[in-house]
Amino acid sequence: MTSYLAQYFNFPESYARITQHGELGRNCGYFRFGQEICYGQCAGLSTRNTPHQFLADARLGTRTSDGTTHLPFDLVQVVDNFRNERYISDSIFRFSLTSILAAAYYSVRPFLSVPIRKHIQRVRVRDWDKLTFPHWPVDVTVDNLFEQLMLITLQSRGMDRIPFIWFWPDGAHSCAIVTHDVETTEGRNFCSNLMDIDDRFGIKSSFQIVPERRYDVSSSYLRDIRDRGFEINVQDLNHDGRLYRDRDRFLERTAKINAYGRQWGARGFRAAILYRRQEWFDSLEFSYDMSVPNVAHLDPQHGGCCTVMPYFVGDILELPVTTIQDYSLFHILNDYSIDLWKRQIDLIMEKHGLISFIVHPDYITTRRPRHTYETLLAYLARMRGEKNVWMPIPGEVDRWWRQRAQMRLVPDGDDWRIEGAGKERARIAYASEENGRLVLTVQGANSEVDPSIVRN
Repeated sequence: MTSYLAQYFNFPESYARITQHGELGRNCGYFRFGQEICYGQCAGLSTRNTPHQFLADARLGTRTSDGTTHLPFDLVQVVDNFRNERYISDSIFRFSLTSILAAAYYSVRPFLSVPIRKHIQRVRVRDWDKLTFPHWPVDVTVDNLFEQLMLITLQSRGMDRIPFIWFWPDGAHSCAIVTHDVETTEGRNFCSNLMDIDDRFGIKSSFQIVPERRYDVSSSYLRDIRDRGFEINVQDLNHDGRLYRDRDRFLERTAKINAYGRQWGARGFRAAILYRRQEWFDSLEFSYDMSVPNVAHLDPQHGGCCTVMPYFVGDILELPVTTIQDYSLFHILNDYSIDLWKRQIDLIMEKHGLISFIVHPDYITTRRPRHTYETLLAYLARMRGEKNVWMPIPGEVDRWWRQRAQMRLVPDGDDWRIEGAGKERARIAYASEENGRLVLTVQGANSEVDPSIVRN
């Protein structure tokens, strides 16, 4: 269990000792760890079927002795339950993917106008604002859990600070990526204009292309995107909403999807409609995936990974979708401001996380949504300069996160040094306690970055 905390912060495992004590309960359920909701098996506490009920606090069953933290639950299980969305009811999960209504809708979806589609989708998500978990508009349950455990580790070991490798290159405060899912011929035809818009603000993005049925994908179209410094990824196979309906069909389709990935030189994948089954990701021959929302209240498949950091699902790196999609913002919430996006950006930056956007070329061809998108880009460009936000294409995030995972801190006299590929861009940081809060400080930075974790 220590390894999960050490992997998140990337510090020497010798600095922390975390074990599980007691016999775990038979069933998985909800409980608390301080203020954070957890889902899994717990020793000595009754768990609940829903997060809305009164939840027992596992902090009361947590003990420390000789620098070791003894938890009444399995940290690996709890974190994986969130990252892989295992807390979602199996019946709800399967209904979202296999229901007759869903199949019927996606069979006619390409022929429906946006006003008809948004009316249907508003009815479907009409009670979205009554969902209490994951937390809207950004859920950082996993990140808060790791930060609490880092604070407990500092206290139990009696240390002033613990060194770790900072999350982003060159000491960047956070990271932001812009991605474009191309759904229709109209969207494909607008891609050149969209690249012009992105370039005006000095932001490179990725384009997720549907290989079959939706529109013609010519070599010149792909070459133009690539030659201009943008990235190409594979989006599903034909965008019919059926990729994950059954295992045999999934394997048939992923064989074709993987072939398109090799043909296009694409390292990233995204499923249409953000449908996903993380336990099937091992059949995808991609370096990274971008199909898992942080919180999915407004998506057809509810759930969310409850973290704003990249994480590995087997060998695939997941870059979670951490902000609301443009379609949901414009057509479900009828909001053409960037206020919600700004609120999400602020919440993600408090955790130094990944700020990721999906903006479809199909939905910004007209003046009003295009102006909103340009306002967003102007805001991101300002944040890049004022707040030191790193703004790469997704493939660069994948390369960095894999490099960081392989880096190691090694003693260097009275200090530390980083070893491993990419170390020249890595920065040493320190976690310390101040007035009962966890404080993160990047070595050489002018000011500390404080996630404001309050000790219970």
